Amino acid sequence: MDIFEEITKSKREGKKAALATIVNVRGSIPSVVAAKMLVRDDGSIVGTVGGGCVESDVRKGAMEVMRDEKPKTFSFNLDQTPDDDTGLVCGGSLQVFIEPIVPLPQLYIFGAGHIGIHLHKMATLAGFETIVSDDRELYANRERFADAHQVHAGEMAEIMAGLAPGESSFIVIVTRGHRHDMQVLRWAIDTPAHYIGMIGWSRKVLSVYEQLEAQGVSAESLKRVYAPIGLDIGAITPEEIAIAIVAELIAVRRHCALNLPHSRNRIRDQDEGKPLSA
Repeated sequence: MDIFEEITKSKREGKKAALATIVNVRGSIPSVVAAKMLVRDDGSIVGTVGGGCVESDVRKGAMEVMRDEKPKTFSFNLDQTPDDDTGLVCGGSLQVFIEPIVPLPQLYIFGAGHIGIHLHKMATLAGFETIVSDDRELYANRERFADAHQVHAGEMAEIMAGLAPGESSFIVIVTRGHRHDMQVLRWAIDTPAHYIGMIGWSRKVLSVYEQLEAQGVSAESLKRVYAPIGLDIGAITPEEIAIAIVAELIAVRRHCALNLPHSRNRIRDQDEGKPLSA
């Protein structure tokens, strides 16, 4: 089985993986420099970096690299104890460079208006694959979103029924009205999406939350939602708001968002009537 074909397959299927390569050796090890092993997100492997003496530790390192999405070099010292599975006696050391294989993150943009189109442009530049949806074909079309991965126009319920965001997906709700925002948010919080953000004024967001809770949605599930959406950079124009949103998406994607205020805490901290986006 070819490792590079498997890398292509993983990216095509939207799955993470990590490629481990031996870059330096000293002493006796059961492999050679440049040996490679691909570790899939389920822990299964393709290729080898030397068998039982080191592969278990390399697999653990690969899972760490997949989680953090950052390459890392690991050093391993092998002792003289025979390996239980292979009987090999390893007494050397080696360095293994492990790099993440990460598909483009998918960004679901609900709303193809002024903010939606700039958000698509900024997010595409930042490495996101966009899927744009709107109930108006006048806005959601290939002329306006030529390089989007998918463009959908029609009834929101029908569009959402055909979408399946995964655990690494991002959802941004910037529709043209309160009713559509609430409809999309109700659907979004039942998905495993990594990020859910909704634009609006603080009063509107609280109203949406209250209506959803009245429908049986738990307050706990709404804590997942980033609203107000985007980093607080004083953005006013659609272009500036799009930049603020994409900056927040990057922070979440790169695991730099632990201290980002979001959901109801952010709303409480704002005076009523203050714009919500950025």
